[in-house]
Amino acid sequence: MNLNLTIIGQSITFVVFVLICMKYIWPLIIAAMAERQKKIADGLAAADRASKDLELAQEKAKHALRDAKTEAASILDSANKRATQIVEEAKEQAREEGNRIKAATQAEVEQEVNRAKEQLRSQVATLAFVGAEKVLESSVDQSAHKDMIDKLAASL
Repeated sequence: MNLNLTIIGQSITFVVFVLICMKYIWPLIIAAMAERQKKIADGLAAADRASKDLELAQEKAKHALRDAKTEAASILDSANKRATQIVEEAKEQAREEGNRIKAATQAEVEQEVNRAKEQLRSQVATLAFVGAEKVLESSVDQSAHKDMIDKLAASL
């Protein structure tokens, strides 16, 4: 057995195999690896962009929430001020209505007092007339002495 010739044949075959692999297979493998490496790099870059976008969105959400809280507090404060103003207006209207009712009632009471005074004067005049009639024991003609009775009533 010739060991040297077999080793040389195997070496030549191996070199040819390596050359064929380097010429036709190796570029395909390198291209596939480069494409895979590019996809992985793009995926990592997209993940970084998504992470930054998420942080930006969270910051915007916090800002919007803060603005909404500020606006809600402002609206609530405005509503409280308006409610206080409405209550004060209602109080003022109630005071005015109370004063108007009080004035009307006071005028009505004064009218009633005047009517009562007039009625009382009339009754006193009649009593005075009846008393004078009894004192004089003569009939005093009421129509004839109407002027005198009115003077008497006015002096009371």
